[in-house]
Amino acid sequence: MQKCIAIQANSVDRINVETDTSLLLALEAQKRLYQIYWYEPKDLSLVNGKIYAKAKKVVFFENKKKYFKILKDVNLDLSKMKYVLIRQNPPFNMDYITSTLYLENIAKKVKVLNNPISVRNISEKFYSVNFLKFMPPTIFTVDIKLIKKFFQKYKKIVIKPIHGYAGKDILFVDRKFNEKKIKKYIKKIKHVMVQKFLPLVKYGDKRVFILNGKVKGAIRRVPSKNSILSNISQGGSAVKTKLNKKEIYISNIIAKDLKKNNIFFAGIDLVSNYLIGDINVTSPTGLPQYKSLTGINLAKNFWDEAKKLK
Repeated sequence: MQKCIAIQANSVDRINVETDTSLLLALEAQKRLYQIYWYEPKDLSLVNGKIYAKAKKVVFFENKKKYFKILKDVNLDLSKMKYVLIRQNPPFNMDYITSTLYLENIAKKVKVLNNPISVRNISEKFYSVNFLKFMPPTIFTVDIKLIKKFFQKYKKIVIKPIHGYAGKDILFVDRKFNEKKIKKYIKKIKHVMVQKFLPLVKYGDKRVFILNGKVKGAIRRVPSKNSILSNISQGGSAVKTKLNKKEIYISNIIAKDLKKNNIFFAGIDLVSNYLIGDINVTSPTGLPQYKSLTGINLAKNFWDEAKKLK
């Protein structure tokens, strides 16, 4: 079964055909004659020392209305796979962590992308503390007094959940520090990243794609009107872009560090020559948008680079 790939992701029938990176990766793998199996993290089991998944053998089509067909349900021995892709969406919670514990048991036999130990150890926003010199003023805390002091210094700030994703639960604070509101937010969210607001975010951020330690390209994500959120899932739109010298320099440093930490595929976000703290290693997105803008299918690069892994 070495010509087989298992994809651990959200339900196959909930894919956004136009924007889903996992679908693009699966379609390219099929062209290389791989059989595709799809399962969700809840489908994992460990029995007699082996990791199994209640998976669906699937064939995908480049068709927006009918993009997949389930061939059969199987109890899949993941140790028989050539590759296992970790592609479920965050939040990075105990369920996510548990799935990495399962997959850690096969990581020496199977190429698991990204490496489950590395995914577990690299908290996407907190990992950015290694690159604070490339970031706007930033603190991590639950201390409301620290946040208030930070606001008084910078006047406009952005508060983000450390384990958040897709632009959810981001709080923009300007003019007035509503202590009651922020206390309620902190009680719900717990630990947060707090940053000085960058006005140029209104023109969007740059999502940089990293594969096997190499910077492969980028898109600019532009917020919708009256928003500071450039995430595609929050109504942002993708436009063609190039990286400047400073952005290339920052991206290459992070890319090398990610490779050293066994992260194969990642997306990092930059605004006006700053890393804004988002280093996506759980389920990087944006490849379909890059393909439609440039004509370059980075899914091909993904599998070409995967072949080079030992």
